[in-house]
Amino acid sequence: MTWVDALGWFGSALLVFSLLQARILRLRVLNTVACAILVVFNAALAVWPMVAMNVVLAVINGVFIVRLLRERRSDDGYAVLEVAEDDAYLAHFLRVHRHDIARFFPEFAAGAGRAAYLVQRGDETAGAILVRDVGGGTAQVELDYVTPRFRDLAPGEFVYRRSGLFRTRGFERVLTPPGMVEPYYGRLGFARDGDHYRLDVA
Repeated sequence: MTWVDALGWFGSALLVFSLLQARILRLRVLNTVACAILVVFNAALAVWPMVAMNVVLAVINGVFIVRLLRERRSDDGYAVLEVAEDDAYLAHFLRVHRHDIARFFPEFAAGAGRAAYLVQRGDETAGAILVRDVGGGTAQVELDYVTPRFRDLAPGEFVYRRSGLFRTRGFERVLTPPGMVEPYYGRLGFARDGDHYRLDVA
């Protein structure tokens, strides 16, 4: 097998792998890289129609990547809606995503006495947050779930840094769920505190 063959196989495999991604920004980035590889591969074989097609696809992906990155920095369309803990839609949302929730929050269990919030992006539900007031101005987050589609669009940054959700409710600090798999809170300015992260609310 020549290096050209290897490049073609790798580019094709990466293209297929990109289409398996639920996270749209990751899909676009991987697809762009695959298109770039296939441009080189097809140019080496002088298959110019395929070169042109992959160039066009890379440009289209680039446009969408720029849009997604702009959305990521924008608060437009985001909202945090308080709902009752026994709200029917919340129960449906948690039931639909129960396997993914269990993967990232193995210690989460149903309970009572928590405030519940839905994170909306336009008319789509991006995630759900369940919070318990443990006293002393401390909010203990027991669930902070975001659907795969929105994980690249930074809803957590909006919720914790810009929405005012915790400040307007009189909290001075926020503790994240203990035992969460792949926590992202360090990127939002949270400080590590034992088995969880802590955010002092400004």
